[in-house]
Amino acid sequence: MEWIHVPVMAEEVLHYFSSLNGLFLDCTVGAGGHSEAILTNIEGSVVIGLDVDNDALSLAKRRLSEFEKQGRLYLVKSSYVYAKNVLEQLKVQSISGILMDLGMSTLQLTSSERGFAFSMDGPLDMRMDKDQELTAYDVVNSWSEEQLRRLFFEYAEEKRYARRIASSIVRFRPIRTTQELARAVARALPESEKRARKRHFATRIFQAIRIAVNNELENLKEFLSYAPELLCPGGRIVIISFHSLEDRIVKESLRSNQNLTVITKKPVKPTQEEIAKNPKARSAKMRVAERK
Repeated sequence: MEWIHVPVMAEEVLHYFSSLNGLFLDCTVGAGGHSEAILTNIEGSVVIGLDVDNDALSLAKRRLSEFEKQGRLYLVKSSYVYAKNVLEQLKVQSISGILMDLGMSTLQLTSSERGFAFSMDGPLDMRMDKDQELTAYDVVNSWSEEQLRRLFFEYAEEKRYARRIASSIVRFRPIRTTQELARAVARALPESEKRARKRHFATRIFQAIRIAVNNELENLKEFLSYAPELLCPGGRIVIISFHSLEDRIVKESLRSNQNLTVITKKPVKPTQEEIAKNPKARSAKMRVAERK
């Protein structure tokens, strides 16, 4: 199952964690790629891995079973926003390193039933945690036209066509599948605009809906408001983001926190060699800070 998930910027993660030892918190363990790199390459390391996706946790458990048997890995179903509670329950006082990979996994993107991608038809779901109630179907079919317009303007950064896209979606409701949604977006845009865009015209709309369904930006802000408190002096937080909204939050949070020293003055980006092997890494940006 290892082929499913290639961890982004794993070498850079290890570089910034190389001076550390002890306990690491992988806030988004996914299929376990980054945790495996830490456990394999950092002597004596122990990892607490969090995720809300049951499928991802199952993969990580299989991939990292030997480390779990050794008592070096603890997997917990939880959003990272509740990391403080998880650590308290595990009686952990402080940790050496925090890792966040905020990207979507290949597992999620290639599963039509999860509804994250428009490249294959599937139900409008988009939940990271399949136990939560709110789905993309609810957002698309229940939110008002004004709520959708604001969502696309702010989270898709769709400054010019947010209103037209929201209006098109409302006009063609009920919308039940990912490709129905993509068609509703397509009907709102001029052909010249669709041709001019570097990325598929529906990409940012799907991103905005996914962010809303999973409360991603608010969760990130809340976690970063207390994350430095979890680190021991000299401990580091490494965050990999994949779009400007996340990166802006990360940059401002790390810079404004008086308990942190920012290590990366500019975001670290993947090498061209990595991008060639793993195109998913193309938009990744890594920022690192150290607890004073």
